[in-house]
Amino acid sequence: MVKGFLIDMDGVIYRGEQLIEGADLFIKQLIEREYPFMFLTNNSQRTRRDVAMKLKRMGLPVNDFHIFTCAMATARFLARQKPNGTAYVIGEGGLLTALHHNGYAIVDKDPDYVVVGEGRTFTCEMIDKAVQMIKGGAKLIATNLDPNCPVPGGNIRPGCGAIVAMLEVATGRKAFSVGKPSPIMMRAARKELGIEAAATTMIGDTMETDILGGLNMGYRTVLVLSGGTKMSDLGNYAYRPDVIVNSVKDLIEQDSPLTFEGIKS
Repeated sequence: MVKGFLIDMDGVIYRGEQLIEGADLFIKQLIEREYPFMFLTNNSQRTRRDVAMKLKRMGLPVNDFHIFTCAMATARFLARQKPNGTAYVIGEGGLLTALHHNGYAIVDKDPDYVVVGEGRTFTCEMIDKAVQMIKGGAKLIATNLDPNCPVPGGNIRPGCGAIVAMLEVATGRKAFSVGKPSPIMMRAARKELGIEAAATTMIGDTMETDILGGLNMGYRTVLVLSGGTKMSDLGNYAYRPDVIVNSVKDLIEQDSPLTFEGIKS
């Protein structure tokens, strides 16, 4: 059975604009040993090509195929639900590109869906329009429900979940979310790799998205402590990852395949 890996990025592979020590060697080892892998991100702002270029400039030998975003998962889901539909979008280029690529038209009147992603340019006017559209019958879709996004300097800014919360409270309608930990995104990425659930490992730094999403799908889960979760946080959760390491550097094996055997959880 071919083993494969789904890997979060921010806090696992890099922090800000800096690679986490050992991340480049870990990815090169996956490539050398021909393990299929894919990076998963709940950030809908960038296209998969933009994300791949960022990683390339950090020294990682990856291409577009190695990237799977919540924008892609959302657009594919909507295309199956209602082919050639319409959407009013609160978001940026990555989400708009994914929707266009999957046959959707972006409109500002009578949309089938109001689709919300990350963004730094949304306005009160956009929120007002979205509220009226949802009250008029448009379905509310979230690319993810992350409440905030990390920014350089250790700070945060409101994430997709924060924007969606405004719309939910204003309209009384709950959003349907497609990003991690939704099984829709977790399953779609695995299928794109062409591997079985039992052979899939999810590596991430966030318990609520990466680890919970992996556990719900029956994947092996690896929590790295180089990002948003610390060892002291684990007592707050009713579930645990299969493996806990300080960073992906601890997953580098020099003389044997990446089985994760011998790594203590």
